[in-house]
Amino acid sequence: MSTLVGKKAPHFNTRAIVDGFPVETFTLDQFQNKKYVVLFFYPKDFTFVCPTELHAFQEKLPEFYKRNVEVLGCSTDTAETHWAWLQTPKNDGGIQGVKYPLLADANKTISSAYGVLNGEFGLDDEGNLTATSEMVAFRAVFLIDRQGMVRHQLVNDLPLGRSVDETLRIVDALQFFEQHGEVCPANWNTGKEGMKATFEGVADYLSAN
Repeated sequence: MSTLVGKKAPHFNTRAIVDGFPVETFTLDQFQNKKYVVLFFYPKDFTFVCPTELHAFQEKLPEFYKRNVEVLGCSTDTAETHWAWLQTPKNDGGIQGVKYPLLADANKTISSAYGVLNGEFGLDDEGNLTATSEMVAFRAVFLIDRQGMVRHQLVNDLPLGRSVDETLRIVDALQFFEQHGEVCPANWNTGKEGMKATFEGVADYLSAN
């Protein structure tokens, strides 16, 4: 697995469920020069930790929208499985009420391109994935800026749920840097001071804190 930070986000063209309806062609291109994107991967529909994460992103969706961020979920399930899970009530382990797009990566190419595909697999002579075990995505988050560049990535192993609040904090940090030209020190949160990327700026920050 190699980092994508500082690189162009891999292109994809896939099926998805958007606003409860199937979409045959869903790409990142529609957000280019318009919106930030939080693309998160999760292992599988109809599991245990995954719905808690999808509901957590839904609960914070207004906060992402305030920041001009589009949230996209992706797993290696089919669009039909996504749709069925969206019809299942939360109390029954479903994700009814989730409004953001869910991308189908049934052929595993998106997870592979983003370096988060978990399982035993390889490529044949024609470049096709060949698997010797079940393949699912790790729990991963990518923050993509309006120019389509990956600015942050986080990858968790399958048992470890992620923090949606931390994802929001990273969005805030990136937007703070873009607006003020100052970098964000450890544990930075909105309302705290940034640092000028010079030795003098670091000294000033440390003396004030």
